[in-house]
Amino acid sequence: MTKAVNNLRGKYAIVGVGETEFSRNSGRTTRRMGVEAIRNAVHDSGLEWDSTSWGMMAYGSNDRAFSDQIAQDLGIQLDYHVDIFGGGNSTETMIGAAIGALEGGLADAFILYRTMNGYTEARIGGTPVGDAPPPMFPTTHANSMIHQGIYGVGSALQMFGLSFVRHMWEYGTTLEQLAHVKVAHSKGASNNPKAYYKTRYTVDDVLNSRLIVWPFGLLHCCVETDNATAIVITDIERAKSLRHPPATILGTAGRTHKYGPEYHWGYGPINRHAGIFGREILWPNSGVQPHEVDITGSYDAFTFTALFQLEAYGFCDFGEGGEYVSNGTIELGGARPNNPSGGHLCEGYTHGMNMVVENVRQLRGTVDDYCPNWADGEHSHDYSEGHCRQVENAQITANLGWGMPSQGSALVMTNQV
Repeated sequence: MTKAVNNLRGKYAIVGVGETEFSRNSGRTTRRMGVEAIRNAVHDSGLEWDSTSWGMMAYGSNDRAFSDQIAQDLGIQLDYHVDIFGGGNSTETMIGAAIGALEGGLADAFILYRTMNGYTEARIGGTPVGDAPPPMFPTTHANSMIHQGIYGVGSALQMFGLSFVRHMWEYGTTLEQLAHVKVAHSKGASNNPKAYYKTRYTVDDVLNSRLIVWPFGLLHCCVETDNATAIVITDIERAKSLRHPPATILGTAGRTHKYGPEYHWGYGPINRHAGIFGREILWPNSGVQPHEVDITGSYDAFTFTALFQLEAYGFCDFGEGGEYVSNGTIELGGARPNNPSGGHLCEGYTHGMNMVVENVRQLRGTVDDYCPNWADGEHSHDYSEGHCRQVENAQITANLGWGMPSQGSALVMTNQV
């Protein structure tokens, strides 16, 4: 099937990013955190509240604060707003939708955000603090109940881990190889003052971490946190006059879908991510190819979700993901660092938005690391612990979003106007 190629390449940009701290005890509502992150992002953009026609989009699945509530708290009037349901593939999907609304003249700029008390309130597949866990077993489809409830498949790791076990069986991928994802991301996190976990882990640390769902230990899993994150998008002409060099959007692919039964193990190949369809849209629309990308931000709810997406979008061949993530390519100083902030495995779990925030700052050259003058773009590129995480001469980034193996999204940005 021939995929449509758009003519919007380079017409829009991310001009503002912001977040709250990544904590495990925010002591605040999701509304209050959302307001804080949005204010930080709009201030970062340089856009004026009163002279801008605003659109707003939010997403959530377990907890959220709705756009009209947030706008009320901010004291602004919205010309367009919509809230969507979804998880890790929502950030890039919303960016594509916002571009469409901007192209339609529905607003001057869009605020996209996610706010979640992901540790103290609605823990995914876990027990909220001070409350009993809600049942995660689907209740709307009998087929889902048969495949999940009866066999005790209720958490994300139980559901998605089946795909990686198949990958191990079919390609010989090892847990030792997979552990390098955590190792690489932890090196970035050790140079990130915001990261919840700043420890540099070894392969042995990952392999010896306590078992959660066979064969995956604790360090294969993301760090649940309370946080809010926000992004501001506008047209490139407006972006040129704002506070920072724009992160120009070259192309997106949103919520591509592997057809078939509701859950990914009902059809094959179960060890491939929906990015196999998304890449047929992403690369033609963006005008670049995987080998031209300097940094990837691959959704890492678990170590293997990062690997699956890197294969699906063509950064390596199918079955070669184990070698790709373990040969130094994805580390700071490697050929194509992945999640230099630490990502979900170490910085904090945001349902995908913090990796886009990181790549915007990487393209600006102003990553907030331990270099004394990082805000002025002065970086040592010393990637030893407690120093720099700014990737040298980064010009093109790719973000890869995960909903589950059957759903994917992606985004390509550049610092060229």
